[in-house]
Amino acid sequence: MNLQTYTKLDKQLHHQIDYTSKLMLLGSCFSENIGSKFEYHKFQSEINPFGILFHPIAVENLITRSINKDFYKEDDLISHNEIWSCFDAHSKMNAFSKKDLLNNLNDTIESTHKNINTATHLIITLGTAWVYRYIASDRIVANCHKIPQKQFLKELLPIDDIVASLEKIVALVRSVNPEVNFIFTVSPVRHLKDGFVENNQSKAHLLAAIHQLVEPRKRLFYFPSYEIMMDELRDYRFYNQDMIHPNDVAIDYIWEKFKTVWLTQEAILTLKKVASIQAKKAHRPFHPNSEAHRHFLQQLKIEIDALQKEVSHIKFD
Repeated sequence: MNLQTYTKLDKQLHHQIDYTSKLMLLGSCFSENIGSKFEYHKFQSEINPFGILFHPIAVENLITRSINKDFYKEDDLISHNEIWSCFDAHSKMNAFSKKDLLNNLNDTIESTHKNINTATHLIITLGTAWVYRYIASDRIVANCHKIPQKQFLKELLPIDDIVASLEKIVALVRSVNPEVNFIFTVSPVRHLKDGFVENNQSKAHLLAAIHQLVEPRKRLFYFPSYEIMMDELRDYRFYNQDMIHPNDVAIDYIWEKFKTVWLTQEAILTLKKVASIQAKKAHRPFHPNSEAHRHFLQQLKIEIDALQKEVSHIKFD
């Protein structure tokens, strides 16, 4: 008896990810969940340099600014409750001074420009099609920064607008990096503050738009994070206490699926070596001054040195 349905996944045969790949992950908090796996296993990765971005317009805007080196000016910033913010970026960029925020934003534009130009894979996770438009400027924002909601209009992006935004992202990135691979996915995190029906409507718009764009022959791919969570992990035991966000077990499960599809066999073998070293480094000895522990550390150093000869960019703290 089969008590679970499985999402059909085929091994990606071309343009796979290995330890020479340079990855950029942008989008919802699920980008950070998967990105943290890449970081832990010492892949060359950059995760949400401007912070979490929930919808495609936010991703498009910051990619456009970064590629064009369209640096921020003081007029682009807002102050609320003694904190300086930018409507285009997540609150992680916020600062107590206008100067610090400008420096943070523009330094990030500079670094993101370089990373987009050298990326082999751009992984974009979309969270919602619901957006907020700041009435004073008539612009869609990435983050409201706890400014009173009456200053915004809430809108659902039409499918055609999402398609257009994604097409612009692809065209912009390809204009400076023609060989980059795009992997799109939809976040399994449910935005229930929008409402149950509204969340499903939003996810449907994202899925419909992405699948109008996906074409493996053009290096435009889709990975079914959302479907794996909804269909294979549909039990609430795979959610955090908020019953909205996937828990660690679910994230690990989806990561295992992603590895199977996208990582080369050689990369998986190297990943296992990295994971072994990470586990040993996390070990806390009962007797740190013992001969046994000194021998353990010597052996660990031998493993690290051998791995670094294989993959020179890998560094351990």
